[in-house]
Order: sequence, then C-alpha cells, then structure tokens
Amino acid sequence: MVFSGLLFIFIYLPVTLAVYYLSPPKWRNAWLFAANLIFYGWGEPVYVLLMVFSVALNYASGLLIAAHRDRGRAIVAVNTALNLALLIFFKYYDFIAENLSAISFLSFMHPIGVTLPIGISFYTFQTMSYPIDVYRGDAEVQKNFVSFGTFVSLFPQLIAGPIIRYKSIASQLSERRVDVKRFSAGVTRFCAGLAKKVLLANNIGALWDVYASRDPSSLSAAGAWLGAIAFSFQIYFDFSGYSDMAIGLGHMLGFDFCENFSYPYISRSITEFWRRWHISLGTWFRDYVYIPLGGNRRGLARQLVNICIVWALTGIWHGASWNFLLWGVYYAVLLMLEKLFLLRALDRAPAAVGHVYSLLLVILGWVLFSVEDIGSCLRYISAMFGGGSGLFSGEAAYYLRSFGPTLAVLIVASTPLPKKLYSRLPDKAVSVLTPVLTAAALLLCTAYLTDSTYNPFLYFRF
Repeated sequence: MVFSGLLFIFIYLPVTLAVYYLSPPKWRNAWLFAANLIFYGWGEPVYVLLMVFSVALNYASGLLIAAHRDRGRAIVAVNTALNLALLIFFKYYDFIAENLSAISFLSFMHPIGVTLPIGISFYTFQTMSYPIDVYRGDAEVQKNFVSFGTFVSLFPQLIAGPIIRYKSIASQLSERRVDVKRFSAGVTRFCAGLAKKVLLANNIGALWDVYASRDPSSLSAAGAWLGAIAFSFQIYFDFSGYSDMAIGLGHMLGFDFCENFSYPYISRSITEFWRRWHISLGTWFRDYVYIPLGGNRRGLARQLVNICIVWALTGIWHGASWNFLLWGVYYAVLLMLEKLFLLRALDRAPAAVGHVYSLLLVILGWVLFSVEDIGSCLRYISAMFGGGSGLFSGEAAYYLRSFGPTLAVLIVASTPLPKKLYSRLPDKAVSVLTPVLTAAALLLCTAYLTDSTYNPFLYFRF
C-alpha cells in the first residue's frame, strides 16, 4: 500500500497528466479513459471487465431511453435491477448466503468467497443515476461511448467518491480548460487532502487500533471514549482527505467535482451533521430514493417511513454486515426524533448544547460503524459508560498524554478556524505561504509514506 501510494504520486500521476496535456483536446478523453482503467486494474485486473460492462450497460440504457421515450420507465426499471443485481452479488452475496444457510430449506446456499471490487458502491450509484436523469429530462443523452466511460471511471474519485452525477459534469466532458491558476489550486487542494489523510488520519488511527484490538470488557470508560474519539477523527480526515485529493485532481484535469464535506463536527443537530457529512451520498439518496418515495409530501407518517427506508439502505450501502444496518437504523431513529420534536428544542437551546449533543451521538454512532461484531460493539459501548474495567486507568492517561497534542491539532483542524485565519492574511503573504506549505505537506507525506507501513484508506472497502 505504501509503495503503491508513492508510485501513484511520483510516477502514475505525473505521467498521466503529462500525456493528458500533450494530447490534442479531442484525444484527452480517450487517454483518460485508458488511464482510468489502468489505474483501476492495477490491483484487480479482472474487475476492469466488470467496470467496462457497467459502462456499456448504462451507456446503452441511455441511448435506448432517448430512442424510446414511451418505454423509458421500463428501461430504467430493468437497468436499475441489473445494476443492483451486480452490486448485490459482489457485495452482499456471501453475507446473504451465510445468514440464509441456517434455514433448512435454504441450506444449499453457501458463501463462495466473492472478492469485493474496489469502489463498486460508488461507481454503481454514479452509473445508475445517469439513465434516470436522461429519463427525467435532467440530462442529455451521451452518444460518445469514450466520453461516458471517462465519466464513470474518472480515477480521481473512482474508488472512494465523491459520487459525481453525469449531469453535473456533462458539459465538462466535451469542453474544459485548465490555466496555471486553476492547476496550482488543484495541486494545493490535492496536497492538503494528502496531508489530512497521511499526517492526521493515519496518526490518530494508530490510537484507535490500540483500543479496537482490546477486549472491550478490559477497557476503562475514559479509554473507550478516547478510542472512539480517535476513530471519529480518523474516518473524517481519511475520507475528507481523499475527497480533497479527488477534487484537487479534478481541477488539474479541468473538472469541477462537488464538495463532499463541510465541517460536520461543528453541527448542532444530527440533521445538520448529515447535511455536512458525505454530502454526495446524502443528496443521491435524497434525489433517487427519498423524493421518489414521496419525501415529506404525503404527511408525517409517510415521511417517517421514508426516513427509515433511506437510512436502512444508507447503512447497508456501507457494508455487508449487521452493524452497518444497525448504524443506519440508529440514525433513522435520531432523525425521526429530531423531526418530531428534538430539532425544535435544539433550536431554542444554547449552541453549546446542540454541539455536545451532536458530538456524543455521532461518536457513539462511529462505534456502531467501526466494530462489526455486534456483541463486541455492545460491550464497547457498555465500557464507554463504565461497564468495563472502571472509569479511568493509567493506560488511558498514558495515551491521552501521548496523543494529546495530536488531538488538539485535530480538534482545531476539524473546524473552519484555520481557513478563516488564513483568509485574513494579506494577499502577498498568502501568495508566498501557499506554495511553501504545499511543498512542505508533500515532502512530509512522502517521508511518512516511505517510513511507515500503516496507510489504510477506510472507504476503499465500500
């Protein structure tokens, strides 16, 4: 993983960009499509075929819908079923088989060890939304197979988002420009994201690994909370860092990708948190599931049912495990309670109350998300409230002292404060500091990647 990261930064990316800029504009999509497939197939070459099939399926569906508007609804239904069938087989078959095999008349079902294609949840949602938008009239049909393939397989955001919709970059597929200012802004954004992932997420992830590997019943309440807080920061800086890298790479290629995070840990409610966290996934479920189900237009009772459906699907989208479904239901309950009365109470309460309320519930939610074994998960939560080995321990004090400075940096970095302070600097200072900090971030990340064997991307498995 470390070697692959350095190979990407110093060989694959420069070569891809160099060939891209040296190519005539009419050939750039073809080069990107080929480079995207090489990038995707680096670890699992066989799944390039699955990617190409997904591209062909949805490209053909768009053409069929444009040619047969009167049958568009049926074409969308078949296309959606085929996309979901692929996703369910590769991501959920073993989970379903393992649970159903306990039923006597279904005992013929057995897990077969299907390997999860990297990023299949992300690119399936991207491709599946295209025929729907063509049917709705929200997007023009794409007649160029290479251009459509380029959209689906764009390497900057292919394996961990953000989820890009065709209609948002359709015009950019046919015409885009990059000047020095835009390219340099992309490099800065990429290096900032790399630093968030490598210098922040990886370092605090080491603390979570300590507590995740322990028997929850042996943890003190302080230690359990410290571990859960560590994971909360790890997943935020890991995923938002990758999104920043994707957006920065997009700028270098002339694309504008949507923002995926907006300081979620400053939220004053769970409703606000989910408007700030993984924005592209939330808006996808809103536009393609929640609103088609009726949204909030058919009364409160139906709205609550729709919330339950959306959040059960959101949970299971993240992984084939009961804890993800439980995590989705957990948020469904919280959002329904806020919709019924809690949100009004929070609006009247001091801001600090909403912040503390949101942070505590989000941290608890990350425990449900991160600990896949339900029994271990519940024991871990019990330890957070004193059900382990007491309230405090020398070990917790040691790790708090060791990671205290890192936690302080993470707290500040998860707020808009650094950006606000930086924006108040004189333009001349910014023009000097930005390239210096960008180069320093790249240098430090390279040193870290060279020296460390710990470099997980948490969202690759989704």
